[in-house]
Amino acid sequence: MTEPFEVIVVGGGLVGVACARELAEAGRRVLLVERGSDEGDAWRAAAGMLSAQVGAVQDDPLFELGIAGRERYAELAPVLLERTGIDIGFWQEGITRLAADDTDAGHLRSQVAWQRQQGHVCDWFDAAEVKRRLPWVGPTSGALFATRDAALHPVRLREALLKDALQLGVAVVTDRAVSITRRGNRVSGVQGREAYAAASVVIAAGAWSGGLTGLPRPLSVEPVRGQMAALAWPAGLPRAVVMGRNAYVVARDGEAITGSTMEPAGFSTEVTAAGLAEIFTGVSALVPSLARGEVLRTWAGLRPVTPDGLPIVGPEPRLEGLWYATGHGRNGVLLAGITGLIIAQLMNGENEVERIAALRPERFWEW
Repeated sequence: MTEPFEVIVVGGGLVGVACARELAEAGRRVLLVERGSDEGDAWRAAAGMLSAQVGAVQDDPLFELGIAGRERYAELAPVLLERTGIDIGFWQEGITRLAADDTDAGHLRSQVAWQRQQGHVCDWFDAAEVKRRLPWVGPTSGALFATRDAALHPVRLREALLKDALQLGVAVVTDRAVSITRRGNRVSGVQGREAYAAASVVIAAGAWSGGLTGLPRPLSVEPVRGQMAALAWPAGLPRAVVMGRNAYVVARDGEAITGSTMEPAGFSTEVTAAGLAEIFTGVSALVPSLARGEVLRTWAGLRPVTPDGLPIVGPEPRLEGLWYATGHGRNGVLLAGITGLIIAQLMNGENEVERIAALRPERFWEW
C-alpha cells in the first residue's frame, strides 16, 4: 500500500481537480487519482456557459448555488492567471435567452419577475429591443437578459486548476479506481491497480462514479451523452452568448460553440447524424447565418446525471471519511469551483451541511 495521504480525490475532471486544489489550499495532503483518459469527460462536452440566471427556473434549488458558482470564477480568474499564467477566458458580458414564441415569452417574463424579487439583476427585452441589440439573431418574441451571467474556456480552466493544484502539492496518479476500502465504519482508501491509503476519500469521478464498489449505498449517477459542434463564427458579428429553448451558441476564439444533446447512450461518445441535425436545427433558428457556416469539428462527452437532476455533494453518513462531489449534469462547469470550495469548507467544519441539504447523498437509497 502506498504512503497514506490525508485525502484522496477520485476523478480528474473539473470537479475533482477543483476539490483537490481547494483541499490543498486548506493545507491538506491530497492525492488525485485520475483514469488517464479524457475521452467522454463532461468538461469536454461543455461550452463554458456560466448561465446561473438564464438557465434557472422558479424555485430552482440550484439557483443561489449557481450564482455563487459564477461569482467564484470572478474571484478565481485573476488568481489563477497570476499563479499559473493561464487565462481561463472568464468573460462576464451577459447571456441572452431568446423566446421562441409567445408562450415561451410568458415563461421568461415570469422568470425575470421572480429573479428581480430575489434581488438579482435581470431584464426583459421585447422583440423590437432584441432586434436593435442583436440584429443578427433569428425571429423572436423577446428575450431575457442576465447581465452578470458569464462564460469561460473549460479546457483552460482545467489546465489552470490542475497546474495550481500541483503547485500547492497535490500528487497525481493515473489509475482507474475500482473500489473504496474501509476499516470498520470508516473509509481507509481506494483500490485501483494499486492500493492508496487515506483517512478521507472524495468521489468526483463524474459519469464513472456509479461504477465504484465498496460504497454503503448505490450511487445514482448515470452517463448522458451530449453532442456538440464548432462552426465558424461569421466575420463582423460581435461576440455573444445566446440561448434558445433547445440550443445555444457561444462565440469564442472565432468559433461558434454550439450544442447540445441530452441522450441516454451508455458510455458511447459517438457523434451521430441525428444528434448533429438536432443541434443545427436549433442553432439555425437562433443565428440564421450559422446555417451556412463551415463545420470545424464535432465531439461528445458524458454528463453525470442523477434521477432528480441535482448533484450529490456532501458527507456519506454511513461511512465516516467518505465524501461525494458528483452528479452535476449540465452544471458541471458552473458548479465545479464552488463545489471544491464547499467540500474543503465542510471538511474543515467551516460550512453547514444544511446549506446544501437538497444535494445530500442520503436522499437516494434510504433504508
